[in-house]
Amino acid sequence: MQRYLFGRLVSLALSLLMASLVIFTVIEIVPGDPASYMLGLNASADTVAALRDRLGLDEAPPLRYLHWVSGMATGDFGQSYTYRVPVADLVGQRISVSLPLALYALLLAVLIAFPAGLLAAARRGRVADAAVMGATQVGIALPNFWFAMLLVLAFALRWRIFPAGGFPGWGQPLAGLGALTLPAVALALPQAAILARVLRSALIETLGQDYIRTARAKGLTAGQAVLRHALRNAMVPVLTIIGMQFSFLLAGAIIIENVFYLPGLGRLIFQAITQRDLIVVESVVMILVFAVIVVTFLVDLAYAAIDPRLRKRG
Repeated sequence: MQRYLFGRLVSLALSLLMASLVIFTVIEIVPGDPASYMLGLNASADTVAALRDRLGLDEAPPLRYLHWVSGMATGDFGQSYTYRVPVADLVGQRISVSLPLALYALLLAVLIAFPAGLLAAARRGRVADAAVMGATQVGIALPNFWFAMLLVLAFALRWRIFPAGGFPGWGQPLAGLGALTLPAVALALPQAAILARVLRSALIETLGQDYIRTARAKGLTAGQAVLRHALRNAMVPVLTIIGMQFSFLLAGAIIIENVFYLPGLGRLIFQAITQRDLIVVESVVMILVFAVIVVTFLVDLAYAAIDPRLRKRG
């Protein structure tokens, strides 16, 4: 297990290094000068040059990359060109919205998907299976931003159960949770549909194995065979999907955050791109990539815990 863990840690470090190179290179070649954007069209060349020097934009790209990476390694993500505050402070404020939203949406997706997938697998070919598959097809097809607007119309404007947008902060936990409920439901629906279909397929494949037939021959019902034997062996593809979904929910909720006017990382990236705040874009994207890679690493460890054969292959 130690050898397996060491190999995964080396892979994680190399992935982070390659990701930082790609992110820095791509953002550097995007047209537009942050200093010119900040000073406006009427700024003189001397004023723009002075601001570029103050922001460190005149340094050679390799030197700026080394400063950026070494700063991140010590927790210093630089200072925002636009807000003139440390990027770490901006990220800390915004991730307190995005991370709970991603976890809330993932929890809802799992709570919906597991019973649906288990029911569909246990009742394969019957009415319950057809109903679950039909519902998941609708869930996948519905755009989440359109579903989000329907939720606002129904639960915020008509029945006034949840707020239509904004975030009051975590000083009032129940109010904060209420503000994230509709966005979390909008994000969770398509993810639950995908997860339920994957779980059903994995369970059906597992239920065809010899050990399941032996368990049924000993008197277990279909449901008991699924819960006691098939579910654990079907979890490898399911964990893959859950890991990918968490990464998507954390990094890809820009549209939903804009629909509900949530001050999360998605809105921060969107605003930083429009303002050419390169250091914010680079740092936030790198943090999100780090989160994705760490989640993948944790999923790999979960694989090894579920199936010891994977440790030998690693």
